[in-house]
Amino acid sequence: GPVFKTEGIEHSKEIQDWVNKNFSKLKASAEKTSSHLKLLKVDFALSGRNLFLRFYFDTQDAMGMNMVTIASHAVAQLIEQKKKVKCLAVSGNFCIDKKPAWLNFISGRGKKVWAEVTLKKEVVEQVLKSTPEKFFDVWLAKCMIGSAMAGSLGFNAHFANIVAAFFSATGQDLAHVVEGSMGITTSKVTKSGDLYVSVYMPSVMIGTVGGGTKLKTKQEALSIIGARNSIELAEVLSGAVLAGEISLLASLSQGSLSTAHEKLGR
Repeated sequence: GPVFKTEGIEHSKEIQDWVNKNFSKLKASAEKTSSHLKLLKVDFALSGRNLFLRFYFDTQDAMGMNMVTIASHAVAQLIEQKKKVKCLAVSGNFCIDKKPAWLNFISGRGKKVWAEVTLKKEVVEQVLKSTPEKFFDVWLAKCMIGSAMAGSLGFNAHFANIVAAFFSATGQDLAHVVEGSMGITTSKVTKSGDLYVSVYMPSVMIGTVGGGTKLKTKQEALSIIGARNSIELAEVLSGAVLAGEISLLASLSQGSLSTAHEKLGR
């Protein structure tokens, strides 16, 4: 998400038009920096004399922030050279990296992941010690209404707890727990009286190669999980997050959260 200093709105629009017409040249410049990277598209936003570009890359099984930064720098240099405009910063926060933002929530960053399950009424009662109706009431009040009242970007119970543990174990960038904390948990009591629960994670920054994944302890964790690529790893994460949401919401619905912390958290 580089930001350029322009002479004003007309100049910004001129550069934007040039970038669109010469996208193939920018793509070639970016992809020279890494054989594992593809430039897919670019978005724009302008304000006054600031022109923001947002590049979208496919980084295969790497989370890819380092290679993306290097590629973006190469593209920014090409734009500077051809259009005689100054790139103020290779990252101008239009990315938006390691900060909660509706842009990432809506457009996505990294991988978008979904998971769902329908739990039989008997399972909810016997295993979770609650009922589908109690679970639903807590979900609605907490994840939907409570989150809206607070202006939260996370309409969930505690995505970040599971994401942080999972990222730590598998060698991911822990700062990207910020993006991973965003998302929506949904719940419904079915016509048969069972409990449906789902999670949607719009911004999962995860990989199976590069960075911290090269460390031996992280390699061990990845081998235990058995994911063959970054998509499968993201799928496992979504399943873990779904389980975590069910566990916490069920505990809240039957009033055991405080006693569980008192018993197990000390």
